[in-house]
Amino acid sequence: MTENTTAVPAADQSGLPSSLIPTLAGITYTDETIFALEQEKIFEQMWFCAVRGADLPEPGNFRTVQVGRESVVVTRSRDGALRAFLNICRHRGARLCVEETGTVKRNFQCPYHAWTYGLDGKLVAAPNLTSMPDIDRTEYGLKPVHLREWLGYAWLCLAPEPPSFEETVQADVAGRLGELDAIGNYGIDQLALGRRITYDVKANWKLIIENFMECYHCATIHPELTEVLPEFADGYAAQYYVGHGAEFGEEVSGFTVDGSPGFGRLGGVDEHQDRRYYAITVRPQVFVNLVPDHVIIHRMFPMAADRTIVECDWLYDREVVESGRDVSHSVELFHRVNQQDFDACERCQPAMSSRAYAQGGVLVPSEHHIGEFHQWVERTLAGGR
Repeated sequence: MTENTTAVPAADQSGLPSSLIPTLAGITYTDETIFALEQEKIFEQMWFCAVRGADLPEPGNFRTVQVGRESVVVTRSRDGALRAFLNICRHRGARLCVEETGTVKRNFQCPYHAWTYGLDGKLVAAPNLTSMPDIDRTEYGLKPVHLREWLGYAWLCLAPEPPSFEETVQADVAGRLGELDAIGNYGIDQLALGRRITYDVKANWKLIIENFMECYHCATIHPELTEVLPEFADGYAAQYYVGHGAEFGEEVSGFTVDGSPGFGRLGGVDEHQDRRYYAITVRPQVFVNLVPDHVIIHRMFPMAADRTIVECDWLYDREVVESGRDVSHSVELFHRVNQQDFDACERCQPAMSSRAYAQGGVLVPSEHHIGEFHQWVERTLAGGR
């Protein structure tokens, strides 16, 4: 891929009151050239949370996902490991798997010229292959993609040399919670999927992240959430403070839409984590929400400058899911939060192209940490970290 040197325009809001700082310029949320640069410099260079490992339990199970500009197929190989490959036949470039999910018995076969690949990516067969003895079947196998399993998910990286997982993904979690071990108490990789909802959001991915990071809007659009977490009505999100978890209201029994009891506390959750909600942004496209009895994970798949697919998983103790217990009250709370948030983002998206937003907007003091996210975006697109 050619190097994209497009400059990201900076917002010029000199003379702002000292209590305000500027946002990114409106064009950064609408311009397809800038979005292509984000795909190249961010989503194709960083660790990208793509697939839940438990969704591919058996050899031959696969799922295709969009990572930046590339289609990637993730599969369970015969040795039980997850593997990922660019979803492209090495012969003439045909898309290998056209379905989003599925199962192959033994191999992947290109529907164009029948080049066939094992679950380890190696070329195993092709018409007249025996007449081409000089072909290295590994060299002409599927192009592998770096894969790391953590928290029960497959994280992918398209970069030839991936950044340190510990210094990027895990550092974001440790920076939010104060220590990495704190997330281990929830045993996320051992939880079971209780519900999954996919949202097609007509908004730029950065608007969704900015919304998740702040709670200045919570009193306005999240009545159910502020009933459960009263401190959010004051406008300061949990992410504003390192290590802080928003405390449940005194009359609230569980993280549910009506404050009714949820389920028993997850086995490793400490006393200081009980009756608290922790929100974590893992750049560039993951939100982790921790409460005592379940975990909610959002994965964003940016598809265009003005469109983002968000896949949201509600994870519970295996006994809760396998016994068929009703999880609807806890699912409904954050489903409403999601709908409210995504509606707000979709309301903002058309205004990003307005002349009134050409130089961007402003961040109030309780949103200043979003400015650090904006600086990270600008720095990363310029080639830094």
